[in-house]
Amino acid sequence: MIISQREMARAKIERLKGGLSAFSETAQVTEQIEKYIQEHGLRVHIDRTPFGNWFIPIKD
Repeated sequence: MIISQREMARAKIERLKGGLSAFSETAQVTEQIEKYIQEHGLRVHIDRTPFGNWFIPIKD
């Protein structure tokens, strides 16, 4: 089964919109997530680690 990186990024954005954290292991998915975060104006803290990136929604 082939999973589109773009679809994977969109699924993670939906998690962020719902107030849940998301994790990305690859640079390509991370770039897509960051692009969607900017497009949707989401407030997110990004915790960059050697193993991947955590995207944590900032709650008001």
